[in-house]
Amino acid sequence: MRALVIGYVWPEPASSAAGTRMLELVQLLLQMNYQVTFASAAALSEHRFDLNSIGVEEKTIALNCSSFDEFLRELQPSLVLFDRFFTEEQFGWRVEQSCPDALRILDTEDLHSLRHARQQLLKSAQKLCASEKEKQSVAPVTADSDVLYKQMCAGDMAVREVAAILRCDLSLMISEFEIELLQRYFSVPSQLLFYCPFLSQSAIESETVHNFSNRQHFIAIGNFRHEPNWDSVLWLKHQLWSMIRAQLSAAGMAQAELHIYGAYPPPKATQLHNVKEGFHIKGWAADAQLVMQSAKVCLAPLRFGAGIKGKLMDAMRCGTPSITTSIGVESMSGGLPWGGAVADSAEVFVDEAVRLYQQENIWQQKQQQGFTILRDYFYRENYSLALQNRFAELVDNIQRERSDNFIGQMLRHHHHKSTQYMGQWIEAKNK
Repeated sequence: MRALVIGYVWPEPASSAAGTRMLELVQLLLQMNYQVTFASAAALSEHRFDLNSIGVEEKTIALNCSSFDEFLRELQPSLVLFDRFFTEEQFGWRVEQSCPDALRILDTEDLHSLRHARQQLLKSAQKLCASEKEKQSVAPVTADSDVLYKQMCAGDMAVREVAAILRCDLSLMISEFEIELLQRYFSVPSQLLFYCPFLSQSAIESETVHNFSNRQHFIAIGNFRHEPNWDSVLWLKHQLWSMIRAQLSAAGMAQAELHIYGAYPPPKATQLHNVKEGFHIKGWAADAQLVMQSAKVCLAPLRFGAGIKGKLMDAMRCGTPSITTSIGVESMSGGLPWGGAVADSAEVFVDEAVRLYQQENIWQQKQQQGFTILRDYFYRENYSLALQNRFAELVDNIQRERSDNFIGQMLRHHHHKSTQYMGQWIEAKNK
């Protein structure tokens, strides 16, 4: 059996949660005895994982080029995994033409249209601000599902993303909130969605993580190319960190620092580095777990976003309590007490960060709550086995499942024809 993974980018598990997620899916396909080929039109990246080292063939492909059709006809995969809806839009019609019987699986990563809607709501609030400081002090987006749905419908991203979900045989979702949103508001059939959070279940060994007295400083981490991460850095710089440091200085703890890690920091980020303020832009971390284990508190002031937040998963695995927002904890705890604190106002965020940094008994309690979330929420089921069973079910019943999804058939017919002719026109024009 052959599986083709079409990547939006080359996986970088050391740089982003999306990279970790994609590598997990590739490894699962290998465990299922697929011969896996990973193809991408993206440029080879600095921190990409060497897929050849685990027996995966790498293939560079081109957009709007019939050479991909020839590649497909030769490979003849029985399963094609699209990395985010953009790749399904670009390559879905070619897959259907060249290997119509192959399973078409979409890995959404997170619901991009949801994240975009929240970002637009944040920008709308910021437009009313008179200064940059005021703009970067706007509170996180806390809109309910009704408001989010209206905002998502105001643009075309939700139309494109939901259409891609309907065209595929199965879409992998990492957020239960997003599944509910798609089913309730966008009428996506439940059989097209599969809840599949991160697959790796690291052993929880609290005795192996650094204790309170062996840790120091605050940490914030996240790929700078991911807009919610960059936005959180701006909130920290313009408001939160100065308030945290002022409180700690008043308590005789002026030496506390904030260390900000993340791949691909642009010049506008490195320019924020200020030793006197204790605001350190560290850039890419070769070992994210090592720096997380060394920090006392993780700060993740996300004002918009979607999906599961890899930085908060890492914090819990490393026994590092975190302060985040309601956006940050969405679909991250199953209603269990958070392994840190949740705050949507600057004042509460700062108070909780200072309290955790100072009080060892509370810190230890929150650390244990993080371990409980991992064990009782994320590790409650073997998602690798459940996904393998769902794939097998699809293989056995693919014609019936596709005939039950008439809207998907209709969307494939109209979208693929228009995309095919556009792609062929671009290819001819480029010649």
